[in-house]
Amino acid sequence: MAVKKPENLSFEEAMQELEQIVAEMESGSQPLDQALKQFERGIKLAKASHQKLQQAEQQVSILMGEGEAATLQPFDNEL
Repeated sequence: MAVKKPENLSFEEAMQELEQIVAEMESGSQPLDQALKQFERGIKLAKASHQKLQQAEQQVSILMGEGEAATLQPFDNEL
């Protein structure tokens, strides 16, 4: 099965794969070269996930009608 590029994964898929990579690396059972490849993949997944979160933040800001000058406010779900 072909491995998808991190930017083509959903946020949830990227986080799930990242969690799996961390667990495998923490076990310490991988050879060094494979661990380095997994580390590189993990960095790419983390960057893609961070970018998706920033895009979501921008979308929320636009939808709230506050534009670029908006400051983020904590979400209060006890209204």
